[in-house]
Amino acid sequence: MPDFTFTPTQRALLVRLLRAAYPHPTFPDGPFERTADAVIAKANENTWDGLTLAAGLNSLDERAGGNFAGLSDDVAEKVLREIADAPFFRMIRGVAVVGIYDDHEVWERLGYEGSSFELGGYLHRGFDDLDWLPDPRITEYDGPDQLVEVAPDDEPGAQS
Repeated sequence: MPDFTFTPTQRALLVRLLRAAYPHPTFPDGPFERTADAVIAKANENTWDGLTLAAGLNSLDERAGGNFAGLSDDVAEKVLREIADAPFFRMIRGVAVVGIYDDHEVWERLGYEGSSFELGGYLHRGFDDLDWLPDPRITEYDGPDQLVEVAPDDEPGAQS
């Protein structure tokens, strides 16, 4: 099994890339750092992914004038949109979309309590306790009985 050695600078660049691709300013660094480690572990599973990630990170930094980590969020996002179909970026996304949102520290930030199946489901345990959503507007419908015009042949009881 190949073992690419990614420098601390490359890892920091990857963390910055993840923060730009998944912009959650209130998330702490931990989930992004753990996801970067998961991407590096994936890259070390085979030579192709390792070479692709190393070359992609170098190319990304060059594209940003040697300072992707120093770009503003808006400019970093623009650069990432330009390379969205690059193989290294697709590989990163494949790991990151699960890595970030399956992190328990992220769950805590989002108010997700985790699986409820083994505790009897959500109906009687947290189904309606999302305090970050507004209360739903509940009103009686006071409109016409028929909401859309129906062709005479489509009326109930019409002969076909």
